[in-house]
Amino acid sequence: MGKILNEVLAANRDYANDFGDKGALPMPPGRHFAILTCMDARLDPAKYAGLSEGDAHVIRNAGGRASEDAIRSLVISYKLLGTREWFVVHHTDCGMETFTDDIMRGLLGSSLKTASVDANGWHDCCEGPGSAEGKYIDWLTIKDQEQSVFEDVTRIKNHPLVPSDIPIYGYIYDVKSGRLIEVPAATEVGRVS
Repeated sequence: MGKILNEVLAANRDYANDFGDKGALPMPPGRHFAILTCMDARLDPAKYAGLSEGDAHVIRNAGGRASEDAIRSLVISYKLLGTREWFVVHHTDCGMETFTDDIMRGLLGSSLKTASVDANGWHDCCEGPGSAEGKYIDWLTIKDQEQSVFEDVTRIKNHPLVPSDIPIYGYIYDVKSGRLIEVPAATEVGRVS
């Protein structure tokens, strides 16, 4: 077994030993809200939003973007599990700001190995094989955090499967201070009409 696997399994044993009555938590989130946020390891929604197990749904993807799958999860969160408020939380210093769709497609086209970045941009470390399949994906990169939050809240709010009575709040998490900074234009478009 690998080192990381051993660490995860040991941590899980400790967690399970102290699991207590968490097995009795109901499936619907107790505080009736959901957060769509980035997968960045520096973000801990449980801490920045004051969550305990069973409180809220947390949906994560690269950039915290309103992809079809994220919207699918939000609709399930509401329709089947009763969430009544949603947050879209992007963050400062996001890796999704460091490349474009064309850069990602080019990197994947030349190699599937992990790339590196320096002052001159992204570079593949190794020769192929690569794949052209990357050109069929919208990577949902970010040029401007406030604009991307606004776009994502707008997209969710205007989706035909999203009821108009769900407020959607737009925020940017500051990775240097831990603070949530409102994007007023996003929150305004996400208001209940």
